Amino acid sequence: MSKAELVEKIADQAKLTKVDAERAVNAFINVVIDSLKDGDDVTLVGFGTFAVGKRAERLGRNPQTGEAITIAAKNVVKFKPGKALRDGICG
Repeated sequence: MSKAELVEKIADQAKLTKVDAERAVNAFINVVIDSLKDGDDVTLVGFGTFAVGKRAERLGRNPQTGEAITIAAKNVVKFKPGKALRDGICG
């Protein structure tokens, strides 16, 4: 599902205009990003938790040359689904 499709479905279900639904989706995305940047997890009970994890520096290979390269450490976003989401999808 694309962002536009998500906005359309939210507008239909919440009886909002598409403009208002898009504002809500954009606001949600911005709040999650800002919270994760500040080091806070975002937990939506039943849906899941967004958190920042650290990926350690590791050794990789350049696929064109086969040369060993070092891949730098970085932060990654992790998502752990909540029970209601898991149960809704996995039965």
